Amino acid sequence: MLRRDDDYVRAGKPSCDWDDETARGELVDALARDAHALLAVLDGRQVAEPVAQAAALLATMVGQDLDQDEAGMFRIAPRVAKDRVISTVDPQARHGHKTSARGFDGYKGHVAVDPDSEVITATEVTAGNTGDAASAADLLAGDLVDAAAQEPLRVYGDSSYGAGQLLDTLEQAGAEAVCKVQPPPAVGGRFSKDAFTIDLDSAAVTCPAGQTAPLRLANKQRPGSVASFGQACATCPLATRCTNSKTGRTVFVGPYEEQLARARAKQHDPDFQHDYRATRPKVERKIAHLTRRRHGGRRARVRGQVKLAADFALLAAAVNLARLAILGACHTSSGWVLPTNGQ
Repeated sequence: MLRRDDDYVRAGKPSCDWDDETARGELVDALARDAHALLAVLDGRQVAEPVAQAAALLATMVGQDLDQDEAGMFRIAPRVAKDRVISTVDPQARHGHKTSARGFDGYKGHVAVDPDSEVITATEVTAGNTGDAASAADLLAGDLVDAAAQEPLRVYGDSSYGAGQLLDTLEQAGAEAVCKVQPPPAVGGRFSKDAFTIDLDSAAVTCPAGQTAPLRLANKQRPGSVASFGQACATCPLATRCTNSKTGRTVFVGPYEEQLARARAKQHDPDFQHDYRATRPKVERKIAHLTRRRHGGRRARVRGQVKLAADFALLAAAVNLARLAILGACHTSSGWVLPTNGQ
């Protein structure tokens, strides 16, 4: 039996003394019990697809945001669930972060741009909590197929795209990655991973003090290997500059450590830096073109990833038309043609 006073006939926020903590807790518990009762009635039944989707959404919302205390009362959980659904009207939207201090709700739009013509060649839309590098392979799908057969493909990207898996994908396709890679963190100003010598062939890591530890497989939830120096840190003269752990320093080596190490070394090359700095502003300018209007690339006009992806692609096409006009392009029976030198 449903417990809400109006039997859920009236839409909107339920009646409650919102200034009373006890009343708020009782309302949460009553709503949670109604949700569980409804899901129990639907369990095992054959229902229409819209009803099944609504039930799945209800189960997700209740499961991610509520806990049951020792007295059996449902309370709002003091945590944020992984991949948390943040909207009942747009279940695919997610919390995202531009920086650690600047967040947003919704989706991310990704673009691939030809740096010579500044024409957008592909678009993707992902949930707000999806890493930028995860969409890069889809953006470059058409280019990567023929990357080895054509003249070398160069792929530019900021540190958000400097992920090991993407670097490996580009390497396997014969493309050159001109992507910045974030340096390993140096917690508390101590030695970062770069200060250690990682020998993947012998599966060992040597610390700045000359101690060597073998690499062993990490747990199943985190693919990669770990080197633990343990008791060697207890008498090490550099210990205070390396770790404050009582069990000694540990170094994690991911499955793409070799690709990341090469990329970090490469980005110190002056030619790399000049090429990167000359090209990145072109991409940033194109992103500015997409987001210069409030209801353009910055704020979604529709709900759902499929609809939003189509709308974002339409916006990119409009920006491309403006760019082609600036380039003086004309459309012929064989397609778009750019004017040649002297015309």
